[in-house]
Amino acid sequence: MFLRSLSHAVILGAVALGAMALPAVAQDRITIKFSHVVTADAPKGKAAEYFKRLVEERTNGRVVVEVYPNSQLYKDKEEIEALQLGAVQLLAPAYAKLGSMGLREFEVFDLPYLFDSMADAQKVTQGPIGQELLKKAESRGITGLAFWDNSFKQMTANRPLRTPEDFKGLKLRIQSSKVLDAQMRALNALPQVLAFSEVYQALQTGVVDGQENPFSNIYTQKFHEVQKALTVTNHGYHGYLLLTNKRFWDELPVELRGVLTTAIKDSTAYFNSIAKQDDDAALDAIRKSGKTDIVELTPQEKAGLKKALLPVHKMMAARVGDGLIKSIYKATGFDPSRF
Repeated sequence: MFLRSLSHAVILGAVALGAMALPAVAQDRITIKFSHVVTADAPKGKAAEYFKRLVEERTNGRVVVEVYPNSQLYKDKEEIEALQLGAVQLLAPAYAKLGSMGLREFEVFDLPYLFDSMADAQKVTQGPIGQELLKKAESRGITGLAFWDNSFKQMTANRPLRTPEDFKGLKLRIQSSKVLDAQMRALNALPQVLAFSEVYQALQTGVVDGQENPFSNIYTQKFHEVQKALTVTNHGYHGYLLLTNKRFWDELPVELRGVLTTAIKDSTAYFNSIAKQDDDAALDAIRKSGKTDIVELTPQEKAGLKKALLPVHKMMAARVGDGLIKSIYKATGFDPSRF
């Protein structure tokens, strides 16, 4: 059951908060709690604040958005459970977190080297395939609102990771995802599931040897300060799914739901416009800090990593859906047989 990781006290508190947060005719003001695990100055944090501003302006303060960054309210797995309970009304988790809810289709986005560019990713997330996937979430008491396309993940460790052999035996932090687990094992690394809020200390103390994240997360969480090398692998698409509690959403007054829908559309465009800019700025800041070596792969080295990781697609086809993988290949024109 999804509630097992939360203490009895947290569950009771969440239920109470959820009941209070649901809109009712007698309520003049509606509060939306938006919880996330990154810093306020990461792209997701900025987009959350942008959404807050749009909603409060456009509803003349009738809807108030409270943003809680940096795991202030809940850690990775807890936040999904809190959303289902109604303790928070908005989340933007990475796709890996949805697999534990039984929404395995979203783990398709964790497949390594699934997309060659963000333009290819957006053919899926912002197209018909993405719209079909959003509908899947409703079976779990949540409503999928939008895809936020962040950037691509890079690898960090205390040594350069140029070849599959360089990964052997390393303890690498991952989100809870069978796909990411298979990805690391394909490189003979040892995957370690840790909450995002615990990664910095785990790297600092040697509990794990490395991790994967976009430049913007690496910089804002200061992972580069406790890792000797950052290898530019661009091996995994990284994005977020904007989610709300289905009951909360369905019970909103129609006119307010319309305002929020427009604000979500505008916030999505804003997020997608700043993500690449922030990621590039983060890489530049990491380089200027001089605190870690930035390793650029040769075309041959990148091809070697890709060849080692593409078999994960077939390994995970039964889990995420072979038909879904093939539809993504068709939408992007990707041909895995070239590698």
